[in-house]
Parts: sequence; C-alpha cells; structure tokens
Amino acid sequence: MSSTYKMIRLVGTSATSFEDAVQSAITEASHSLKGLNWFEVKEQHGKINEQGKVVEWQVVLDVAFKIMKT
Repeated sequence: MSSTYKMIRLVGTSATSFEDAVQSAITEASHSLKGLNWFEVKEQHGKINEQGKVVEWQVVLDVAFKIMKT
C-alpha cells in the first residue's frame, strides 16, 4: 500500500537545549496536526547574551505527516 506525506518546516526554541527545542516544536505542532510521522533537523542556531552565555537554542526542522484518505 502506498502513502503520501505532507512536509512542513518548523522553528523551535528553548532556553534549555537543542533537544528541548525540537520537542517543543513537535509538541506545539501536534496540537493542530494529526499523524506526525518523522522529522529531520535542518539547522541549529543559538543566541548568546552580552555576558557570553548561551541563552536560547533554536532548531529548524522539517516534519512530515501522513495525508489521510477521507
């Protein structure tokens, strides 16, 4: 049986880690998108404050979900 997937791009942020930024983006997306199936991290970035401390982790990820037949 063949399947079709829709892919979208998300940006997640966290004050804790890259992993938490990914989880945050997927959790938020799952509130309005059903059938999330896989993700791929495309970019990782961070924000540094004036004291030289990392204060935010950012990820850009592609997420796919299966197109459901009606």
